[in-house]
Amino acid sequence: MESKLINIGVIGCGHWGPNHIRIFSRLPGSKVLMCADPDQSRLDAIQKTFLNVKATQDHGDILNNPDVQAVCIAAPTKLHYSLTKEALECSKHVLCEKPLAMTPEECQELKSLAKQEGKVLMVGHIFLFNAGIVWLKEYIRSGELGKIYYAYSTRTNLGPFRYDVNALWDLAPHDISIFNYLFDNCPLNVSGCGQKCLGESLEDLAFATLEYPDNILANVHVSWLDPKKVRQITIVGDKKMVVWDDLDNVGPIKLYDKHVEKTRTFYETYGEFQLLSQEGSITIPKVASGEPLKKQGEYFLECIRKTSPAELSDAQKGFEVVKTLCAIQSSMEQKGVSVSIS
Repeated sequence: MESKLINIGVIGCGHWGPNHIRIFSRLPGSKVLMCADPDQSRLDAIQKTFLNVKATQDHGDILNNPDVQAVCIAAPTKLHYSLTKEALECSKHVLCEKPLAMTPEECQELKSLAKQEGKVLMVGHIFLFNAGIVWLKEYIRSGELGKIYYAYSTRTNLGPFRYDVNALWDLAPHDISIFNYLFDNCPLNVSGCGQKCLGESLEDLAFATLEYPDNILANVHVSWLDPKKVRQITIVGDKKMVVWDDLDNVGPIKLYDKHVEKTRTFYETYGEFQLLSQEGSITIPKVASGEPLKKQGEYFLECIRKTSPAELSDAQKGFEVVKTLCAIQSSMEQKGVSVSIS
C-alpha cells in the first residue's frame, strides 16, 4: 500500500530554507506546498526554481493551512522557539533547525507541547546523519579505540558572519550534538572563553572544554575569523586514534593504529612507568556517500508515518545541547570559570 503524501511548509528561505525545499520536493512521499519569508526577493528566487510552491510573507498562512501536515523551520535562531510553539499549537509536526531554542526552559516547554499534541518534534542536528560521524560512533561502540582519553573538534572559516547569535551559538551546536551522540551522554561540567574581534556585541570565536562522564575531555574550537575552512574531529583512545575530516571527499575517516604502552621499567634512582609509543598502519575505510540533509529529511518523514518520536534528534537532544550552550556562555561571561550542568 502506497504511503500517504506528507505536505510540507517551509518557514524561512534564507541559507538553509531553499535546501529543505529542494530535499522535501524530491523525496518520495513528501511535497512542499508552501514557503514563507518576510523578504519578498527571497520568495521570488524560490518560485523561479520551484514553480509549484506557493510563497507567502506571512508564516501564518502555512500554519493555518489544513493541507499542511508538517513544518520545517529555517528562520533566524531567536525565532525558533516562538515559531515551533505556534506550529505545534496548530497541530503540525515540526523539524526545527538547531538550536531548538535559546533557553533550556523553552526546550522543555516545546518537548511537553509536542507530547501533548501527539506530534513529532525534531531538531536539525544534521551531523548525526553524516556517514563519517556514524563511523566514529561504531569505532567507539565496538571498543576498537579502547578507552577514550579525549576528543577535540575544529569548526572554522572566514565567515559567514551572523548578526543574531555569536559564533558559539552558530557553530558549536553541531559539535556538542556530535559529542553527546558519540559518548551517549551530556557534559558534567564546561568552561569556555571567547573574543569579540570584529565588533562589541557578538563573539567571533570561542573555545570550550566539555567534561564528560568516564573522565573524557572534549574541546570545541569555533570561529568565523580563521584563514582556513576546517571541519574536523579527532578522538584519542588507549588502543587507536581516529580523525574525521568532513572536507575530505576521498577519505574523510583515518584510523591510526597508534597508542602508548606502559611498561614497568625501573630506573636506577627511582621507579616509574616507561612510556613506549607504538605506531602501526593508517586505515582509510570507504565511507558511503550521501547527503546528510536528505537522510535527515527521510528520518523525519519516517517518524511521522510511524507516529514515533525522532529519538536520534528529538526535543530532549535539543534540550541537552541548549543547556550545554547556556552553560558555556555563562562561563565565557565569567572569564572561563567551570560551570556545572545539572
